[in-house]
Amino acid sequence: MTTSNKLYIKRTQRDYTLGFKLQVVDAVEKGEMTYKQAQAIYGIQGRSTVLTWLRKHGKMDWTQNPRKNAMHKTTKPNESPAQKIKRLEKELEDERIRN
Repeated sequence: MTTSNKLYIKRTQRDYTLGFKLQVVDAVEKGEMTYKQAQAIYGIQGRSTVLTWLRKHGKMDWTQNPRKNAMHKTTKPNESPAQKIKRLEKELEDERIRN
């Protein structure tokens, strides 16, 4: 039998503090990075660990199923930036009322 020169490093489970989890969730929800980028930057081992934190501690809807009542794309070709802002503010207000 031949033995390999490669060293096997056993993966270990890490326990993350609640403060660390909230910091990562906050950074992702602010749009500073994607959840996959956060995983790479912070050295988080699990593939879906950050996504699980987002679902549990986040303020946004991170479910993988698309919402049935998602906002429609109603972009109009001749819409000015001011008109677009006004329309988006109205849609946001409608969504807040609905929630």
